[in-house]
Amino acid sequence: MDHLLQTDTSLFYFINNTMQNSLFDKIMPVITDIHYWKIVILIVWLALIVKGGNKGRVAAILVIVVVGLSDLLIAQVIKPVVARIRPCNVLPHVNLLVGCGGLESYSFPSSHASNIFAAASFFGYKYKRLVAVFISIAILVAYSRVYVGVHYPFDVIGGAVVGIVCAWIILMLERRVCLFIEKRKRKSLKTLNHDRL
Repeated sequence: MDHLLQTDTSLFYFINNTMQNSLFDKIMPVITDIHYWKIVILIVWLALIVKGGNKGRVAAILVIVVVGLSDLLIAQVIKPVVARIRPCNVLPHVNLLVGCGGLESYSFPSSHASNIFAAASFFGYKYKRLVAVFISIAILVAYSRVYVGVHYPFDVIGGAVVGIVCAWIILMLERRVCLFIEKRKRKSLKTLNHDRL
C-alpha cells in the first residue's frame, strides 16, 4: 500500500511540477472548471432533445441519470468512507492553480473524472463514431484535475472506473427495459392477430 501511495505522489509531482508550463497554467484551470462547460453542455443537451430524434431524447434523459448515479456514489458513499485528503492540503510545493477546498473536501475518487467518464462512456456507446472525441475530452478533464493540484493521479483513475461502471449499469438496464417492452409488444401483437382469426 505504501508503495502505491508513493507511486501516486511521484506521478502527481511529475504532472503538477515537472510538466508545468505557462500554456497549461492558463488553459488547464479553464478545462477543469465546470462553469466554463455549462453553455456547451446545455447546447449539446438541447440539440439532442430537439434534433436527436427518439434516440437523442432518450440519451439526453439517461445521461442525467448516469451522471447523477456517478456523482451520488462518489460524494455520498466512496469519498466519506475513504476520506483521502487532497494533495494541495498535505503536500509541499504544489503548483495550485484553483481553489483547494478544506480538509473535509476529500480527494478519492475524483467526482469530475467520474462524471465526465460516465457521460463520455455513455455517449461513446450511443454514438460510436464519436467515441474517440468523448474519451479524449474525458481524459483531458481528468488530467487537468491533477495538473491544477487538487487530485492525485489515482484519484482520477478511480473516478474514471466508477464513471464507466455507472454508464455500463444504466446501459444494461436500458437494454433490459427495451427488450422487455419489445417482448410485450410482440406478445400483444400476437394476441391481437390471434383474436382477429
